[in-house]
Amino acid sequence: MVELAGIIILGILAQWIAWKTKVPAILPLIMVGLLVGPLSTLWTENGQKLIEPIFDPSSGVGLFPGQSLFYFVSLAIGIILFEGGLTLKRREINVVGPSIIRLITIGSFITFVGAGLSAYFIMDLSLSIAFLFGGLIIVTGPTVIAPILQNLPLNRNVATVLKWEGILIDPIGALVAVLVFEFIASGEGSLEFSSTAFTSFIKILLTGGALGFASAYGLYLLIKNELVPHYLLNVFTLALVLFVFVLSDLMAHESGLLTVVVMGMVLGNLDVPRLKEILSFKESLSVLLISILFILLAANIDMSDLQLVFNINCLVLFLVVIFILRPLGVFMSTRNSEITTPEKLFISWVGPRGIVAAGVASLFGIKLSQQGVPGAEYITPLVFMIVMGTVLLNATTARFVARWLNVIQTDSNGILIIGANMAARIIGKYLQENNRHVVLVDNNETSVNIAQQDGMEAFQANIYTDDLRDQFELVDMGYLIAMTSSPEVNGYAVRKYQSIFGELGAFRLITPAEMTQDKADLPDVGIFSYTDDFLNINEVVRDYPKIQEIEIKNKSQLKKCVERLAKEPKSIPLFFKEPDGYLEILTPNLKKFQVEEGCKLVYLGKEVKNLDFSNPA
Repeated sequence: MVELAGIIILGILAQWIAWKTKVPAILPLIMVGLLVGPLSTLWTENGQKLIEPIFDPSSGVGLFPGQSLFYFVSLAIGIILFEGGLTLKRREINVVGPSIIRLITIGSFITFVGAGLSAYFIMDLSLSIAFLFGGLIIVTGPTVIAPILQNLPLNRNVATVLKWEGILIDPIGALVAVLVFEFIASGEGSLEFSSTAFTSFIKILLTGGALGFASAYGLYLLIKNELVPHYLLNVFTLALVLFVFVLSDLMAHESGLLTVVVMGMVLGNLDVPRLKEILSFKESLSVLLISILFILLAANIDMSDLQLVFNINCLVLFLVVIFILRPLGVFMSTRNSEITTPEKLFISWVGPRGIVAAGVASLFGIKLSQQGVPGAEYITPLVFMIVMGTVLLNATTARFVARWLNVIQTDSNGILIIGANMAARIIGKYLQENNRHVVLVDNNETSVNIAQQDGMEAFQANIYTDDLRDQFELVDMGYLIAMTSSPEVNGYAVRKYQSIFGELGAFRLITPAEMTQDKADLPDVGIFSYTDDFLNINEVVRDYPKIQEIEIKNKSQLKKCVERLAKEPKSIPLFFKEPDGYLEILTPNLKKFQVEEGCKLVYLGKEVKNLDFSNPA
């Protein structure tokens, strides 16, 4: 009981430490596992581990008897891979650009083949085990990339490539590793290419693809037709994933992982009602499973396993993966692209392997070792070496390398709009058309979907429960505009995220109560006309959904325009537009704006004619 409770407590503590120190969670989790596992044998009196995952009948020590650990790891990895598959959207592949597509295809192929051949020649492993290693280290998951991106104001090209590579390659890399493993397992341990092995391999592919697609579509129909009650949706989905995993394994041995990956990918690309709820539940469950899983897996490693990687050959293999294969894959994938050489070099440097690599490696290592496959004992320690080495290297050097290569943003000019209502969408669309990076966030799924259909970048989130700091889309935000229907939400958004996303300015709509106050008493974070709350601005949008521009020549004209528009019932001043097209949000202090020939005042609503500019300054 103490050991089981300790694993959960230590796992969540490690997750908290990772959040607090801004490092990938996998790093403290594996370190905790090693400390309570193999490293603890160095100071315990009887030389036993503080936590021994596998039960030993002779000593009576251990947590999981027989095959229990193996089954737990299999099911946990299945759930994690299903959740990873849910994040792979077909529309994302269409918009992320040719360089990223080539990086997850050509780059992955180079890593797969190069790492496989390197492990074969350097470590003297069999071809099958070597290429399994190559398949496992393809992935650079979002959970290890996120802390690096959140702590570095990288330019948009670099941040976008690293972000989407991590998201898209996670299930793809897992799929490759699963296929290689299935091929090895289909040979029944002999590793010889035979008609029986080939037939088993094809059976696994067909079962995984067909059952994965059928189960995903079946769940989609059940949810769409409301045959699953809302309160059972999450646990019903979990139970179905486990059922499909086990059923697939019974139909074709070792096909379960492939099936749940396919199931997640298909379900994630269907228009599933309440999919976000399923994703949110699976993310929370994955955090718990990952916390338990990696402490157990790291603790299950023996000192003899660790000693396998303490030799010059392993160091050479690590250096080949980091300094040859990663840069080769990046440069081959980004040829003739808009990505500059310094950007390519930084992307080459940052390629930390993550949770999927370590988790699947441990699972496959256990399975193949139990089957007596020669060289299988190297899989887990070698992959853990790559994971730990890349995470440590990138987490400690990324900032220095980014500054040296000058891929840091000089300005964070992105605009985060809290709210995706009609007014927010029209304003955001105008900003986007004027070359500003705009992201809309709203808790209303319908509003978010409309924004996305309009070609805008938007996602669903609740700012009270979701931490926007973990969102890759927001790495270049410098302005925050809160314009939801709730004054409480707007105020909370500014207070919580002003220092993170509003370094150049954080603003909100004024409240109905503030509309009755004197202008001198209004808050500095108020925005636009200072005489319009959410209701007013959306009434204007309903009647006159258009952005207008007025050319101004001096500060006096700017002041008069703003005052005149503020009195108009259907016109609301929004931005100051410089001659080069750069937009600044209007604030009470109009004196700060440098007005010259070609400047414009941007406003929302009805066109106002015959403005009085009779007294120019």
